[in-house]
Amino acid sequence: MTDFTWLVPLPVVIPLCAAGLTLAFYKKPGIQQVITILALVLMVAFSGLMMWAADQGPVVVNVGEWAAPVGINLVGDRLSALMLTVSSTVLLCVLVYSLGQGIADSSKSPVSIYHPTYLVLAAGVSNAFLAGDLFNLYVGFEILLAASYVLLTLGGTFERIRAGAIYVVVALLSSLIFLIALAMTYAATGTVNLAQLGQRLSEIDPNVSIVLQSLLLLAFGIKAAIFPLSSWLPDSYPTAPAPVTAVFAGLLTKVGVYAIIRTQTLLFPDGRLNDVLMWLALATMLVGIMGAVAQ
Repeated sequence: MTDFTWLVPLPVVIPLCAAGLTLAFYKKPGIQQVITILALVLMVAFSGLMMWAADQGPVVVNVGEWAAPVGINLVGDRLSALMLTVSSTVLLCVLVYSLGQGIADSSKSPVSIYHPTYLVLAAGVSNAFLAGDLFNLYVGFEILLAASYVLLTLGGTFERIRAGAIYVVVALLSSLIFLIALAMTYAATGTVNLAQLGQRLSEIDPNVSIVLQSLLLLAFGIKAAIFPLSSWLPDSYPTAPAPVTAVFAGLLTKVGVYAIIRTQTLLFPDGRLNDVLMWLALATMLVGIMGAVAQ
């Protein structure tokens, strides 16, 4: 069987290296555009290849050859590879649109900042999808937070700074809840590796397990903007540049949804909060539709 482990780190490494190159060419927007498009095209290609490889079984790589629970695991299975392929395609299409419309080169969106930050955002998304442990998932979300805050406030207008401040406060709150849940999970099980947690969480006190499940659902629910944790979202979108709004609406909150799916199905297969999650999902859809009709 062909070894595809070399594929797994590339969706994270490629945009990070490309972000450094675009910073080096900050005075040459044309070169920045070529580097960014090339990096995203490679991401789409390698993500698609990973999706094909994952169909034969999960592709796991231990970064630095350190095995879990000491080392960092990156895992490409069917779900993560599919999400990675879709997200890479969205990022590429949005970038091509923004360049075609001249949005990325406008005075309100300085191109020297736009391209490297956009690539860092792509790396954060990839890291979150490929994370094989909770701490690496946390790191992916923090990379997303830093890059998305810069993109949201491009141009430095009062409205964008205000929306960005609300966004970053809410994101930091959810990250703090996630960090508390992560610490409590490690204290209860001795690991943060997702595969090992799937086995050990069933052996701990059920009351402790339900607390951990609730904290993780709360943290990811804020990031996914599910009802009633979605009040921050409408203020964040309208003031952002058009390509940033497209990425936010089509991608960033879906990383939170992915985290909910991954943790609830892998770590808590008994589904003790499934009914709660179902009602929250229904309420999110109804409130969203009613809000759209009102607008």
